[in-house]
Amino acid sequence: MTESERLLDLFGNLYDGHPWIDVTLAGVLENIPAEKAQKRVLNNCNTIWEIVNHLIQWRKNVLQRVQGNTLKTPGNNYFEHVQDISETAWKNTLSELADTQSEWMDFLQQLKTEQLEHTYPVNQMTYYEHIQGIIQHDAYHLGQIVLLAKQP
Repeated sequence: MTESERLLDLFGNLYDGHPWIDVTLAGVLENIPAEKAQKRVLNNCNTIWEIVNHLIQWRKNVLQRVQGNTLKTPGNNYFEHVQDISETAWKNTLSELADTQSEWMDFLQQLKTEQLEHTYPVNQMTYYEHIQGIIQHDAYHLGQIVLLAKQP
């Protein structure tokens, strides 16, 4: 198995497969209604919905980076208040997350192992480090989502 194939497995498993941590993004989020997703259960903390939007934007950002584009990250780090808190809007958010998963899986399936050594000019990190970073980022925020979902 090549390193690219390993990354594909890691990325897929964390989203909706069988990761070592035994919870997945899709598995956790599918059981959260819009009302729970938009609720700010802890002061000075993001809502589940804000975290999911943050994940979506960072997934898009890093995918663009490893496709050779140079981007500027916004000052808000992709954390914004959600305006439309309807169930339909929540379903659209989850659909957008699923779309980023498809885009990443397509990219990783075509990725050549030697491309992992390419560097992003802004921070001089390799594509490998960026891909591992977005997987770690998803896992970190998945933990937050699990904790927030357990709050009344």
